[in-house]
Amino acid sequence: MLIQVSHQSKYEYSSEVFLGIHKLYLIPQHRPYFRIEFQKFEVCPAPDGNSFRQDLAGNWYKQCWFTGQTSALQISGEWIFKLQNFNPFDFILDREFEEKGWKNPSFQFGYEDKTAFLIPFIAENGPGIFQEFLLETKNQSAGLVDFLVKITKEINQGWKHIIRPEQNIWTAELTFSKKEGSCRDLAVMQMEMLRGLGLATRFVSGYAFNPDLREGHELHAWLEVFLPGAGWLGLDPSLGLFTDHRYIPLASHPDPARAMPVQGTFLGDSGSALKTHVDMRLLHQGR
Repeated sequence: MLIQVSHQSKYEYSSEVFLGIHKLYLIPQHRPYFRIEFQKFEVCPAPDGNSFRQDLAGNWYKQCWFTGQTSALQISGEWIFKLQNFNPFDFILDREFEEKGWKNPSFQFGYEDKTAFLIPFIAENGPGIFQEFLLETKNQSAGLVDFLVKITKEINQGWKHIIRPEQNIWTAELTFSKKEGSCRDLAVMQMEMLRGLGLATRFVSGYAFNPDLREGHELHAWLEVFLPGAGWLGLDPSLGLFTDHRYIPLASHPDPARAMPVQGTFLGDSGSALKTHVDMRLLHQGR
């Protein structure tokens, strides 16, 4: 399968500003199920310098720096991806890890090799306000994977997916109470639910190709949970799915704010407005 992704983001300022150093997390992160056949990336105004860098979480990004003033910052990218089928359920779960957590009276999981590295990905507190919802789902599930399938579907069916132009992320508690949220809000809510059970999670931003959608594509967000035996497993509560080869990550991080596509500052007494557009097209179905 060949797909084309075009992405434009434009920041408009009410008066001219000085741009600070920007980190552009718009570099597709390697996955074995896709290959980049073509790519083009442009920034306007042209930066004085730019460099590919890698952050602590392993994400590659483009660092750009500027001089002079501008009334707008425009970032454009175009890619052609060749996708190969990827089955997200093709793994053998560590049974000891599953059974210890599943049979735990408090429904808590624990990693055998728990080290300081895991601290940003897990929570110290329990499930809190999510406990009743999580236990109800557990009682209807045959095991951990079935539980993750069901809870992802229940969020999809029980919470309304909305488009929010604001760049902020709601707290998990607010999304839970409002019964609605953007893809990033729903992802953070499910992250906090699973962290309350002792499971490590991280936030992912990127593209998700829906062949049935002609328009309305946007930057997408989902989450990944770490299961011994399966590794990082992608969950998309906005669509109620485990992520497959149609998902192309740009960044993943335990802190959602550090996975945002554009991170930077400007200097000047000015307001700013963001306009963004993503277009995704199927070029060739293939096998």
